[in-house]
Amino acid sequence: MTLPPGQRAVDGFPRFGTHIHHPPPPLPSDPVIEIGGAVTRTVRLFVADLAKLPRRELRADFHCVAGWTATGLLWEGVTFESLYRAQVQPLLEPDASISHVVFEGLDAYRSIVLLEDALGADVLIADRLNDQPLDGDHGAPVRLVSPSQYGFISTKHLCRIELHATEPPTPDRFSPIAAHRRARVWQEERHRRLPGRVVRPVYRTLIGPIRALSARGSHTRP
Repeated sequence: MTLPPGQRAVDGFPRFGTHIHHPPPPLPSDPVIEIGGAVTRTVRLFVADLAKLPRRELRADFHCVAGWTATGLLWEGVTFESLYRAQVQPLLEPDASISHVVFEGLDAYRSIVLLEDALGADVLIADRLNDQPLDGDHGAPVRLVSPSQYGFISTKHLCRIELHATEPPTPDRFSPIAAHRRARVWQEERHRRLPGRVVRPVYRTLIGPIRALSARGSHTRP
């Protein structure tokens, strides 16, 4: 098995995220994804309505920026491209030039993705993992899955999608959270300013604490 530069396979699929020491957020009884930003009007798409779009299964590895990889995960959902063509494009002005997409979760986490990356053939809005509905630890009710990018792109508990004609501002601080804007795993785009091979040792020291915090905060909700 060939992994991207600097990645090591791990057993299982560790919980991860910016709030890993807390339980997952409570789920709404009838969850929606709000679509806003540079659109003619904001709309609310019921997650249940995703079933009306073509379904896809995708077996792929999941690469954490810290250096671990969960291999052979089976995701199921709808491609973001299908959702974009069916639900987003009709909301755009005829001459709109969208460059970036912001994905926001119920835990307030946000990832910023170039539109060309978001429209990749392997990018899903997933609601199932390994033949089971997503649980709280891994992003219920639905989440973004972008296997070609590091895991910090794949926002969990998806509740809002924003369209932007220019790149939205991002925090500019020297830390592991100073994420690369593309985050492509095969180019090892880990950090916003530092080469991937330079930050590998630092990131790997985070794996143990991440596992410990994840175990403390893990509390799966249906």
